[in-house]
Amino acid sequence: MDEITEKQMMQHCIHLSSTAPRQELPIACVICDGHNIVAEGTNEVKRNSDVTRHAEVVAIARAQKFLKRKNLSHCTLYTTVEPCPICSFAIRETQISRVIYAMSSPLMGGMSKWNILRDTELSDVIPEIFGPVPEVVGNVLWKEAAEVWSQWNPIAWQIIKYRQCFGPEPINDGNNYFPPIASSANWLKQLMLAAFQRSQ
Repeated sequence: MDEITEKQMMQHCIHLSSTAPRQELPIACVICDGHNIVAEGTNEVKRNSDVTRHAEVVAIARAQKFLKRKNLSHCTLYTTVEPCPICSFAIRETQISRVIYAMSSPLMGGMSKWNILRDTELSDVIPEIFGPVPEVVGNVLWKEAAEVWSQWNPIAWQIIKYRQCFGPEPINDGNNYFPPIASSANWLKQLMLAAFQRSQ
């Protein structure tokens, strides 16, 4: 995707976060297959009394249902906040190839804190489950995403900033880019992977 389309998709994602119910954190996720949106979601934790109903997990479940497959390897996931460990494992297991987020999360992030999104061991040891390391782009439209949080609850936003739950505003609107990493699994693992994929 070109940069304009990526920004357009992130703008849509940020707008979606602004429509989340007041009792939920204003986090949204959009999943695209090429230029087509196949699923989207916002947090549903309080509505469903279920801590696993993060926006990314909601959108991933909807994408799998819509596409009628577990594997989302040709998809791009956009989210307003860097995915947490729960969401990052779901991203890796569904083999989403690109992850684009607005604000980093050095306290809870599945890349900047826990490195799940960039962990090569997952894909090297169990390639039939986790697939290659995805491409990751961070800090896309950081200001716009932060503005939604500020409008959602100005006092809570100040506390979140004070506690440094999210990363700082990028200098010169620069994005953090991390390229995909192909699995370095040996020939036997690759053979097992091919056999596993044929059985699906």
